[in-house]
Amino acid sequence: MSESQRFYLISLGCPKNLVDSEGIATLLRHAGYAPAVDADGADLLIVNTCGFIGSAREESRAVLQDLAQNKQPNQRIIAAGCYSQRCPDELAEAVPEIDGLLGTRRWMDIVDLVEELTGREKKLRTPPPVCHTPDVETVGQDTQGVIRAAVQGRSAYLKLADGCRRGCAFCAIPLIKGPTVSRSPEAILAEAEQLAGLGMQEIILIAQETTDYGRDLGMENGLATLLDQMVAAVPQVPWIRLMYAYPSRTGLSHELIETMANHSQILPYLDLPLQHAHPDVLRRMRRPANIDRVRHMIEELRRAMPEIAIRTTFLIGYPGETEEAFQTLLAFVEEMEFDRVGGFTYSHEEGTPAAELEDDVHPEVKADRLERLMATQQPISLAKNQALVGEVLDVLIEGQGEGLSVGRSYRDAPEIDGLVLVEEELSIGEIVPLRITAALEYDLVGERP
Repeated sequence: MSESQRFYLISLGCPKNLVDSEGIATLLRHAGYAPAVDADGADLLIVNTCGFIGSAREESRAVLQDLAQNKQPNQRIIAAGCYSQRCPDELAEAVPEIDGLLGTRRWMDIVDLVEELTGREKKLRTPPPVCHTPDVETVGQDTQGVIRAAVQGRSAYLKLADGCRRGCAFCAIPLIKGPTVSRSPEAILAEAEQLAGLGMQEIILIAQETTDYGRDLGMENGLATLLDQMVAAVPQVPWIRLMYAYPSRTGLSHELIETMANHSQILPYLDLPLQHAHPDVLRRMRRPANIDRVRHMIEELRRAMPEIAIRTTFLIGYPGETEEAFQTLLAFVEEMEFDRVGGFTYSHEEGTPAAELEDDVHPEVKADRLERLMATQQPISLAKNQALVGEVLDVLIEGQGEGLSVGRSYRDAPEIDGLVLVEEELSIGEIVPLRITAALEYDLVGERP
């Protein structure tokens, strides 16, 4: 391999993909490849694709097609990730300039694939078929020298597991990534210690469902146990954030709530995707349908941590969602007063059980309902933020310039929640106490006390 070989990597989709992208980049650097600042200066063009829903696949195709239009004779294009895993033939047909395909279950083969492509005639390495059962011996295997984390500033996403064992009718993730395969506590804690050594202020624990961590390893209350161990292992990391909880007692257990409440390092924040609030819709989704039980879980969270910020997400326009069912959802949102609400409209995903149902909610109705959902949440979000005026919050500063700084409080996960703005240039990467002076629907304004 020539020393001039450089790679340009684009990561699409969720933070879990970002972690795999970091793994790919680390393996390439270890093999002697150097990152390029742009596509023009690279020999290898790698896109870690997202294939979760149709719009994500469209974006992945568009990015690859853009690279293909400007592809030079010396360049190779590799499509990795979820889209490559789920629909390799479709992707190869849509972008024939692709030289190699690498699925989610074999991202650790990136160096072998690159050397194969740069040393021989074009040869596609296709991942297993969509419905192939993954080899669990390799899916969750830790690759030596590769941290399963993605660093962004002074925050890092740390992956606990791959895949998902839940059978939600609308979701293609189990088809793409297979069942849950948890990483060993020893590997995770070792990486947390490495991240602490790099000066991370925030470790964000992610998986398709973090609250299912360790069940496949025979652990009871695996996430609670891991959190206790992590707090002891990295006392210098002030923020540990949990993402992607599941609304069941096997997931969001009493023990987990107690563990969160007992450790100040664990932020009083939880991303709890509920998807809907009408029992009939939830049953068709193959999701927990006992809404009273969900209410009790949220009440327990708020009793244990009165300051907790709860984010949730709802799926709008699922087959069979009547106006009455949607009104039940709106009433639930008003009743529960979530801190953050996200929403997306349903689309058929090939291979999922829901794809066999009639997509009977018109696209315009879906769009209208999503707009009404967000309009219902906006005054709730504003009121929640206004209640913080006068309070002092610790804020992780992430950017500054021209007399302004921006950061996030414990209430805000990166890129999906709000920001705290301050008219002063503060040190990036530091956690600074700020008194909240004004509130917007999604963001806050602060000043140093």
